[in-house]
Amino acid sequence: MKKNMQGFTLIELMIVIAILGILLAIAIPAYQDYTIRAKVSEGLNLAAAPKLAVAEYQQSNGEFPGSAVSAGYETVSTTIVDNIDIGADGVITITYADPPEIANATITLTPATATGGAVTWRCEAGTLEPKYTPSSCRN
Repeated sequence: MKKNMQGFTLIELMIVIAILGILLAIAIPAYQDYTIRAKVSEGLNLAAAPKLAVAEYQQSNGEFPGSAVSAGYETVSTTIVDNIDIGADGVITITYADPPEIANATITLTPATATGGAVTWRCEAGTLEPKYTPSSCRN
């Protein structure tokens, strides 16, 4: 019987390891940025309630609220979002707590117009790094 079993040569194994190293060097940072952008979007999802409070206040009173209390909104925080607050003229500020790359970064949602009971919002990245900024907040 002839044994004709051959394995990979050392060169072939080194080439495969080099290719895997290059792919991982690209994939890991991209994945980390992706997870941080997902966490940023949590803040925008949590902002739905204060946006509704501002819109209802504007529809009822004909002007934007000056604070979260006047809008009837109680601030919210999670492990990712430190605070969502309503400031003067109905401006909503989302402040992040975690992960460290976005800690203390902010996004602001400014009510731009109110026509026919509908409020349109302008999103600004504030202190958030551009690579983590959602597409709806890029100027």
